[in-house]
Amino acid sequence: MKKQVVVIGLGRFGSSLATSLYNIGHDVLAIDTNEDRVQSMMGRVTFPVTGNATNETVLRELGITDYDVAVIAIGSDIVASIMTSVLLKTMGIPYIVSRARDEIHGNTLERLGVDKIIHAEEEMGMRLAHSLFNPNVQEYLELAPSFGLSRLKVPPRFDNLTLNELGLSNARDKYGLAVLALRRGKDITLNPDPEDRLRTGDVLVLAGRDELLEKLES
Repeated sequence: MKKQVVVIGLGRFGSSLATSLYNIGHDVLAIDTNEDRVQSMMGRVTFPVTGNATNETVLRELGITDYDVAVIAIGSDIVASIMTSVLLKTMGIPYIVSRARDEIHGNTLERLGVDKIIHAEEEMGMRLAHSLFNPNVQEYLELAPSFGLSRLKVPPRFDNLTLNELGLSNARDKYGLAVLALRRGKDITLNPDPEDRLRTGDVLVLAGRDELLEKLES
């Protein structure tokens, strides 16, 4: 369902998020005080605007109260992030997401009533830690300590082997990893057949404990 989203702060995180939201069909208003950043978003969002999001008059003139979601992607300026969060809450924005620089910043945003808090640097560090020595792990999502979802690119040594032969037919087999999906090119198969033969370059989505994924990789 198409939404109206405002993204405030157009650093690397904010600009990437705004562009992705626009590309999947949402109306995106992108705001930053830096005119060069705003100009770089021309054609990448619905409305790129130069403005100060800590100014209530500016926000109201932009029609922020009509938007469904606000994302505060301000990076280093914690004061601006908090001020903007307070303004958006008082203006009644239905759903507010904010990037937090550190734990104290995140706790402050939580107390202000921000609906979702993103620790971008922490999450990126976690993903890097899980892929640094496992080059075939393309992405990692922690579900609980030492347990998560991994997207694994099938290496050449697994080519033409079945999930059964690898001991991946179900979560109780050799590695204790559950295979949730298989992607081959643009085709995605949920709960793939244990007798399906893998090809180099396929992508598996696995769920399980971290040490089991490392065991599979080794």
